Amino acid sequence: MFDLWQRLTGIFLLIVVTAVLWVAVGAVTALLLFSFILLGITIHHIYCLASLDRWFQRFDHTSIDSSTISTIPSSFGPWGDVFIRLTRFIRRYYRSRQTLSKALGRLQRATSAMPEGIIILDEADRIEWCNPSAEQHLGLDLKLDIGQHVTHLVRQVQFVTYLAAGDYSKPLVIKQSRYEEMILSLQLVPYGDKEKLLISRDITRFEKMEIMRRDFIANVSHELRTPLTIIGGFLETLLDEEIKDSEMEKRALTLMADQAKRMQRLVEDLLTLSRLENAQNILHEEDIDIAELLHSLFQEAQSLSAGRHHITLNILSDAHLLGSVDELRSALGNLVSNAVRYTPEGGEISLNWIEEQDQGLFYVQDSGIGIGPEHILRLTERFYRVDRSRSRETGGTGLGLAIVKHVSGRHQARMEIVSEIEKGSIFKIWFPAKRLVRNKAGSTAHDISSIPSNKTIPPIP
Repeated sequence: MFDLWQRLTGIFLLIVVTAVLWVAVGAVTALLLFSFILLGITIHHIYCLASLDRWFQRFDHTSIDSSTISTIPSSFGPWGDVFIRLTRFIRRYYRSRQTLSKALGRLQRATSAMPEGIIILDEADRIEWCNPSAEQHLGLDLKLDIGQHVTHLVRQVQFVTYLAAGDYSKPLVIKQSRYEEMILSLQLVPYGDKEKLLISRDITRFEKMEIMRRDFIANVSHELRTPLTIIGGFLETLLDEEIKDSEMEKRALTLMADQAKRMQRLVEDLLTLSRLENAQNILHEEDIDIAELLHSLFQEAQSLSAGRHHITLNILSDAHLLGSVDELRSALGNLVSNAVRYTPEGGEISLNWIEEQDQGLFYVQDSGIGIGPEHILRLTERFYRVDRSRSRETGGTGLGLAIVKHVSGRHQARMEIVSEIEKGSIFKIWFPAKRLVRNKAGSTAHDISSIPSNKTIPPIP
């Protein structure tokens, strides 16, 4: 503001001087002098503008360095002030750019040293930059591939689907097409304005270890199955025969038979888990009559209970399920058998199939011993037991809920556990709407009038 008034004051003085000369020496002389002064000022402005324009032209085509500052034009008066301010601005810009350049260099050196591959994608999923690890993992060449759409270079169908789906909460595991022995974990991380980071990890060694672990479990389980079957068969034969010796021998044989059966169940559960964890084991889907499956599980629960519990079955939806009948029978059967095993004699157990919130819901409710909140998050861990002594008494293997979790995940279902000590538990499996299959026209729901059922189902907590 001060400069503006200062310049206006100069113009005002020029006008006053011209007016004084007009009176003193005449109008012609005063106007000539005034015109010469204006012409000089105009020439000065034009010269300074031309100098600034030439500097900007050089500036547009050259990178800024310390020499750029020395080429800024110099002048006097208002233009001198402008050039001084421009010099200060360019100097600050140059320093800031140096700082950013050093920071970017450090960042690039750090990311280049990382074992994970880093690829920066723009809003159109084109490659802006990648580090050497990404070049190695995905067969890229930054100099040649910059600006290319990432799916032109990473052509696996799974990755194209993963990119288009928009759900990047979990990584994608693929085999590198150029190096078939390399297994990569790819995960997209959105940031900024629709930009993304593609992070690649070489997990070949870990996958091989996992395959070795699964193969070991499967092989050991297969090896154990035959001797356990033979031992169990002979023990049953001995128990069926009349034992003339002491009751101690009979008790020993009974315990041996029980433990052999428990080992057989453990082997079967280990084999089931091994199959579920095998990435090559594709889910074979079919239309499952869930009511028919629950009738079968209801009968098995009654047989296992042997009249010690009051068991009810409530089927309030005629929707079928799309999935693997064998896997779902195993998962739901584990929940039902657990309810029978851990509910005291005289307790109540209900098996329920309903539709809630546009989803299919199967849940088992019991009036058993309940589970403390500190245990609930760990219940699906393998061999995790709340009470080990009680698990041995009931014959549990500690793998049932791990199987339920895996089967639920393979069916895009969600498992939920609600429990309270001494008040019982509810184990729920929520199936997404896309897994529900409506009965075709003319089909009839199962008649469950002969099955004991509560008049009203208690509200779901």
